[in-house]
Amino acid sequence: MRMFCNFIHFEGAASKENPCFLFVFCLLSRNFAAEMKKNRIWKMNFKRMKNCFMLATLLLTGVSAAGQNLQLHYDLGHTLNANLTGRPSVTTTIEMFKPDKWGSTYFFADIDYYHDGAAGAYWEVSREFNVSPNKQWAVHVEYNGGATSSQYDNMSTRFQHAFLAGQAWNWHSADFSRTFSVQALWKYYFKGQNPWNHAFNSFQATAVWGVQLAKGLCTFSGFADCWYNPDVQGKWIFLSEPQFWVNLNRLKGMEGVNLSLGTEIELSNNFVWNDHGQNNRFYAIPTVAAKWSF
Repeated sequence: MRMFCNFIHFEGAASKENPCFLFVFCLLSRNFAAEMKKNRIWKMNFKRMKNCFMLATLLLTGVSAAGQNLQLHYDLGHTLNANLTGRPSVTTTIEMFKPDKWGSTYFFADIDYYHDGAAGAYWEVSREFNVSPNKQWAVHVEYNGGATSSQYDNMSTRFQHAFLAGQAWNWHSADFSRTFSVQALWKYYFKGQNPWNHAFNSFQATAVWGVQLAKGLCTFSGFADCWYNPDVQGKWIFLSEPQFWVNLNRLKGMEGVNLSLGTEIELSNNFVWNDHGQNNRFYAIPTVAAKWSF
């Protein structure tokens, strides 16, 4: 859930920052869309992982090279918003980052759950190639795709998948306690099954940050994405997911317990689909979360 970064790979060290996550919900049929408008279907809320956990791994455990984590989020959207009652309560995320001499590879997979099982899955995989001697500038390529299902029947549908490519610039402080990255990406949406899922070109801007506080006891990280979509109100979508973690392995007597407890707040405009089949407003949706870093 939420936000992992596409780690910045510098000379002699690794960090990461992951580009924006984006998907456009693709309807399986006109009947499926009609059911959604009658409050019988929920458009899935997969959030992209970009929480810079690799930075935390480097600082808290001394592990460089590669990193993985598993996150569990309890989403409060259905509790705090009367028009999000169909939103799943639980999301799990698995992430992997691996740097090498050319750059880095990253992927995550998000799975949302209804009370009776998995609702669907969304994943992103990206690759960065260093293009400057200090490894701050990189070429970034990425794929996004997934599928979801209805809570009320057996209907399912694929997201309109996309390919991204562009430039990334990555920065870190001398001790890696602060990181910042920006990306400018061309994004291409492939044509979907239905007539309204037309192919189109888009642009996406992304910022990613990570800050270690209290000598690594706490981590504040997140991302902000803004991308063009001609089919939404105002033609632009905004999504940001700041996270705050307390890293238990920094407490006396808990060394080696790589568990972090915290929260994430999804801030979005024109992104979340509600029970009425609309995605034309702003939401602030918190989670209660736990993360284990391997």
